[in-house]
Amino acid sequence: MTTSDGGPLAAALQDLQNIFADRLLAMVAYGQPDATPATSLAIVGAITADDLDRCASRAASWHRAGCATPLLLTREEFAGSLDAFPIEYGEILDTRRLIFGSDPFAGLSIRTEDLRREIETLVKGHLVHLRENYIDCRGRQSDINALVTDGAPGFRLILRRFARLEGFPSSSAADLSAYAVKRPGLDARTVGDILAIASQQNAGVDGVRLYPAYLRAVEQLWLFIDRWKAE
Repeated sequence: MTTSDGGPLAAALQDLQNIFADRLLAMVAYGQPDATPATSLAIVGAITADDLDRCASRAASWHRAGCATPLLLTREEFAGSLDAFPIEYGEILDTRRLIFGSDPFAGLSIRTEDLRREIETLVKGHLVHLRENYIDCRGRQSDINALVTDGAPGFRLILRRFARLEGFPSSSAADLSAYAVKRPGLDARTVGDILAIASQQNAGVDGVRLYPAYLRAVEQLWLFIDRWKAE
């Protein structure tokens, strides 16, 4: 089965077809449909250094068209890395939209323990990052605001993957806010503000004022995840 995409991925698809020919098995878009730049994954039969050189010569044109450089993997590499990158690859599995070929991920899934372990690692790293980088901001409000803005998408990703792990709806900000209040017991307003920043809909949200509540939310999420055990 083949589908088409008239958006920014069209040019990248054509280039990859020219470069890989019949070695291009599938291409999927993933992430939010309206995200900029558009993100994609190409599954190929094999990848050579010459292939990478030819892709490199086209990368600037992809970026101008609003397309991030596609991830290039064989199906075996993708399937064999699910345990190492369960959050990142889980996002691809959950949000993929077929652009070319047949769905290469049918039958693949993320193991619960692999996902729980990476979520724990990420949320603990997120907390350390928020503390250490706040110190490095040395009170500069523009830097603190940037720290909160840059960190918000990571917070959203962690929250979304854990909601899915527990079987809760997670497709919208409202879903994630409801989950965050019900399960980890986070403050609804704080989560709403962080998610607004992550979605670039943060009119009226002051990152400097939000930082202390953001930090408390991540601390609370760490404790919840640290104690969580699959039933």
